[in-house]
Amino acid sequence: MGETYHRRAARAAFTGLASLALVTGAAFAAAPLAAAAPAPASGQSVANPYSPAHDHAYRHGVVPTLQQNAKMKSWAAAQASPAATGPQTLSYGGGIDGIGVQNGHSKVYLVFYGTQWGTQSTNSSGDATFSGDAKGAAPVAQEMFKDIGTGGELWSADLTQWCEGPNVATGATSCPSNASFIPYQSGGVLSGVWYDNSAASPSAATGHQLGVEAVKAASHFGNTTAAANRDAYYVILSPHGTNPDNYQNQYCAWHDYNGDTTLTGGAVSSTVGDVAFSNQPYNIDSGAGCGVGFVNSPGTLDGWTMTLGHEWQEMMSDQNPAGGWTNHTGSSYDGQENSDECAWLNPGTTGGAANITMGTGTFAEQASWSNDTNSCAISHAIVGGGSTGNTVTVTSPGNQSSTVGTAVSLQVRASDSASGQTLTYSATGLPAGLGISSSGLITGTPTTSGTSTVTVTAKDTTGASGSASFTWTVSTTGGGCASPGQKIGNPGFETGTAAPWTASSGVVDNSSGEAAHSGSWKAWMNGYGSTHTDTVSQSVTIPAGCAATFSFYLHIDTAESGSTAYDKLTVQVGSTTLATYSNVNAATGYALKSFSLSSYAGQTVTLKFTGTEDSSLQTSFVIDDTALNAS
Repeated sequence: MGETYHRRAARAAFTGLASLALVTGAAFAAAPLAAAAPAPASGQSVANPYSPAHDHAYRHGVVPTLQQNAKMKSWAAAQASPAATGPQTLSYGGGIDGIGVQNGHSKVYLVFYGTQWGTQSTNSSGDATFSGDAKGAAPVAQEMFKDIGTGGELWSADLTQWCEGPNVATGATSCPSNASFIPYQSGGVLSGVWYDNSAASPSAATGHQLGVEAVKAASHFGNTTAAANRDAYYVILSPHGTNPDNYQNQYCAWHDYNGDTTLTGGAVSSTVGDVAFSNQPYNIDSGAGCGVGFVNSPGTLDGWTMTLGHEWQEMMSDQNPAGGWTNHTGSSYDGQENSDECAWLNPGTTGGAANITMGTGTFAEQASWSNDTNSCAISHAIVGGGSTGNTVTVTSPGNQSSTVGTAVSLQVRASDSASGQTLTYSATGLPAGLGISSSGLITGTPTTSGTSTVTVTAKDTTGASGSASFTWTVSTTGGGCASPGQKIGNPGFETGTAAPWTASSGVVDNSSGEAAHSGSWKAWMNGYGSTHTDTVSQSVTIPAGCAATFSFYLHIDTAESGSTAYDKLTVQVGSTTLATYSNVNAATGYALKSFSLSSYAGQTVTLKFTGTEDSSLQTSFVIDDTALNAS
């Protein structure tokens, strides 16, 4: 997910940025004077007259358009005054309702607001898709939040320096060791998706209406207590063509909580505790002003993922604005949050926006301010919440298959590098009817068919935690799987020929240049160091009534370097792309990849691998021990 690009496209992207700067008058600097609008305390006014939050104090962490940002920076430069601390240093606001930051595992809920999203479907990754979403923004949002805290990404690790609690003084600019820190968000943060198609979204929803929708969503997801909403966050995604809170030509997104009295129409009443939410317009409609093409070319979803990431990071460090970490120095950054101070920094500059590779996808993101390094950090070491030295490792039980009406029992286990620790388990994404005990036992009787991504997290008494994710497919009753078992022919290529695969010449190979995962033969794609395309494909019938899982082992080695994807491997079922890997994913040994194909039951589909290599520096994609198991 997200867009990666070739050397030629990279140059085009930066050329486009230079042209944009000439058009807008925005001369982007490595450290902006007022990169985004202030996030003032409830009831305070924003001084900058060009800020989208001016006279709209509830627009916390608001991301101005690039054009508006240039006007803000020009005004702020003329108003700059000396500060008691560094001009970008954030300080703690003392908390609101006892809440400063999200100090647990974040639970992100995506709310697709209004019938204009169109007809809902589900893709092969289990993501909700919509006929009214021509740009494919909805599944990318889901994949991004699934991927945070996976693949060793350190973009989100900047958050682990922020804290709250009775040991943190109001006005503090650093955290004591006995504070309650934001933990590293391992294993993803997506906890639920809801299409609220009970009515059309307003053509220009007010801030109050967005807050009402967030409180409504909390009840929909069963978060009916203050405790259940303590680490929850509701992203209210308005559909294409709407203008929530009159964002067009002003800004791209903001966040708040229901109790903010400055919301248009006043605070939103709630019987479920404080509810953190964001206003996420379909800001692709604003084009380059909201970041289309800011990192990649064409970069249609660059600004979409950047603003989603911007508001989530700010909510994590300032959950009930402005009780968390904001700028109170009196400088031109007054009132801003961590992501505001680093908005719209050019790719390639210090702290500039960049493609962030996570567990399964790559997404354009921006940096966030770091007090401990005094810089805008696009990558940061895990500190604070990860500083105990403990490592909690959850053992994945593997992908699960169940049947509606049949009871299940699954024990998930984890280990802790610190001896004598008690682990407490929690889970997100469990099929309806299932629950997990604090000791990690998943029990219950599934009530609804479908495939979901389950993330189990184990946390010890020091706050260290670890997570593992897997898919759980629940099939309907009534005959079950017509023909269970493995359906791919010649799965390990051990016949020495391709059949029944169709493969490019020389792909099925038993040479010593690349080791097989097992046996002697494998499919070795590319590795030429010149412009080349290899394919391997096979048509497979998935029996009706079956849950189906497609898996294979993949090894990637490369002579390329850096974080740009020059050579790629695309995995498809029919015309649907399941995953894309590149030279950036190179690693020693084989890695198991797995995808649910249960939605294709009763169909004959073509499984296809396509490897493409550019004109220099080889990348080898080696595939072995494929399987399509029906159950």
